[in-house]
Amino acid sequence: MADAIQDFAAHVVGSSFDDLDPRTVANAKSFVLDTLGVGIGGSSGPMVQELTGAIANAGRGEDARVWATGQCLPAQSAALCNAYQIHNSEFDCLHEAAVAHVMTIVLPVALAVAERAGSVSGRRLIEAVALGVDVAAGIGVAATSGLRFFRPATAGAFGGVAALGKLMGLDRSKLVNAFSLAYGQMGGTMQAHTEGSLMLAMQMGFNARNAVVACDLAVEGFTGPENILEGPFGYYRLIEDGGDPGAVAAKLGKVWRIDELAYKPYPTGRATHGIIDGCLTLQRSLDIEATEIDRITARVPPLVNHLVGRPVKREMDINYARLCATYVAACALLRGTLGPEDFTEEAYSNAERQRLAGAIKVEAVEGDPNALTPIEIEMSLRNGSVETLRLDDVYGAPAKPMSRAAVLEKFQGNCARSAGAPNPEQAEALIAAVDDLENLPDVTRLVDLMVPERANA
Repeated sequence: MADAIQDFAAHVVGSSFDDLDPRTVANAKSFVLDTLGVGIGGSSGPMVQELTGAIANAGRGEDARVWATGQCLPAQSAALCNAYQIHNSEFDCLHEAAVAHVMTIVLPVALAVAERAGSVSGRRLIEAVALGVDVAAGIGVAATSGLRFFRPATAGAFGGVAALGKLMGLDRSKLVNAFSLAYGQMGGTMQAHTEGSLMLAMQMGFNARNAVVACDLAVEGFTGPENILEGPFGYYRLIEDGGDPGAVAAKLGKVWRIDELAYKPYPTGRATHGIIDGCLTLQRSLDIEATEIDRITARVPPLVNHLVGRPVKREMDINYARLCATYVAACALLRGTLGPEDFTEEAYSNAERQRLAGAIKVEAVEGDPNALTPIEIEMSLRNGSVETLRLDDVYGAPAKPMSRAAVLEKFQGNCARSAGAPNPEQAEALIAAVDDLENLPDVTRLVDLMVPERANA
């Protein structure tokens, strides 16, 4: 039986920028900008200096640069560090149906290898990113069971290979081998998510590195098994507990998955966003203060409860807090929004946040094991009234998008909290470069604008 990986490979090899309509190109550029900003902001996240120091000790090279600091590393190591920076603040966009942060591996591996190669145009980067997202999201959408492994990392590895395969000009045979070589290195445990461990972001980095290694090995002639999706020990039997990749492959070239991505307006797990959105929408419609709320019940799909229905604590690791729906909803209700400043030891121990978080209950309602909606919020007020709201679309999704102004505000905020660069002038130039990405002759310019100016001297 032919494996669907052949169809994914044929799509990557046979598609080009000319197949993308203007809306898809515009979406690709917008999500490139959003992801670059999140990666820049993530440079000030936890354990970044320790990570780049450890990775530098593993091998020297000047292929590519770490965003915001400009540290030079081999392409595979730079891809690892930049993917980690993108995911360490839980601010990265995702494909909701796939339950995967599909840009988080695709973009840093594409830019790292583009830096190594030199003279890669913005047109080619858009092409590679769109195809990488198609494969990563397609792999995720095809899954028919809930998450057993950390799908953003595992599906993301396939997306990274697709993007690199396109940039490196791999033919169909070599691309299939690269997919196989990435599968042989694949990993990503959900235990990191359950415990709120920083290894969650590291798993994105590991699989970004693995995608570069896989493509480099394929170029040198290394081969692997072909039936890696549907075979007896393939992805949909070991990593996922069932899937229908053939149905997804049949839509390749007809549906561009990058048009389906959702922004994250808040630096927290996307599974919390529906609860935040519902709570804030009710609060605003009722024109009430958070102190007027007695209790809240959020009825959510089983996946949302599994991912973020954890108890609030007075002492929390940052990743645990970002994935605690009751805590982030309480912060949003008290402040009207949620930002990086809500993830500090002082914020966690705040009495009012703790009280309100303790008054919020998350209940699972049976449904699709991969769904993040619908969300139902029941809000009981101290005056005895009870209000309810159901959300089928969550702020940031294509049906309820962030405005251009909101995306730019998020980008500028991420740049402002970076560990080194860009400065305000560089940030404005980076926005302009991405806005005109299809006409940029060399995407190395994007990285030039993300690192200290002295590093480009």
